[in-house]
Amino acid sequence: MCEIARRAGAYIKGERQKFSLESVERKHAHDYVSYVDKGSERLIVSALRELLPEAGFITEEGTAKAEPAQGMCWVVDPLDGTTNFIHQYAPYAVSIALLQGKEILIGVVYEICANECFYAWKGGESYLSVSDKRKVISEKLKVSSQQIQDALICLQLPYNSEAYKPVIKQLIDRLYGNVGSIRACGSAAMALCQVAAGRLDGYAEQYIGQWDYMAGSLIVTEAGGMVTDYDGSTDFTQGNSVVATNGLIQQDLLKVIGETKDKQI
Repeated sequence: MCEIARRAGAYIKGERQKFSLESVERKHAHDYVSYVDKGSERLIVSALRELLPEAGFITEEGTAKAEPAQGMCWVVDPLDGTTNFIHQYAPYAVSIALLQGKEILIGVVYEICANECFYAWKGGESYLSVSDKRKVISEKLKVSSQQIQDALICLQLPYNSEAYKPVIKQLIDRLYGNVGSIRACGSAAMALCQVAAGRLDGYAEQYIGQWDYMAGSLIVTEAGGMVTDYDGSTDFTQGNSVVATNGLIQQDLLKVIGETKDKQI
């Protein structure tokens, strides 16, 4: 899976060198796609079918729609952070997860700009692998130990701006000045991996797809962190919201989100 993600990343990196803004299509307001997303997805799907022919697919660009009611299923985001990619602004990544029912078995996220491959498997540990032409160096990932007052929190800005704008305004108002600092990186998959690596202490986002968070969420939990939805449920794989932290600040962040939601009602 890591090799497949790296191959897709190499394709994306190569296309970025000759990419034109004329290739960009608009799926929805502020939600973009290009032939690069679709080409990457076709490459990944073809390779995964050879790896595990019996598995179905959930893919962002819809090039493979075979989703079994039960059994194993690939969840693929061929280019997470398309807006970043268009603007040559890191990070952007390939994300691949393998599910069985609602259980995430394996997760791989390859960040193209830094050549970093994050991966984990259920009941194992999380790793970061960096390779060059001579060797591959891997290290175990572990979440941070920061408390909320010193935490670096990632609050993403999803495409559904009209629905989320009131929420994000209140989240920033509540957290800004009361935590270490706030960031937005433009890639859900990478925000999760940054939590797993201890570079971020927490991350929250709503109105995202399964392909955005599935692989990264396993990488967080296997690195010792915690992932829930906005209601605090660990059964989040069918939803559209994710809160991921080092575990120590999970309830703090969920409390702020809950109070924000209450005000919206």
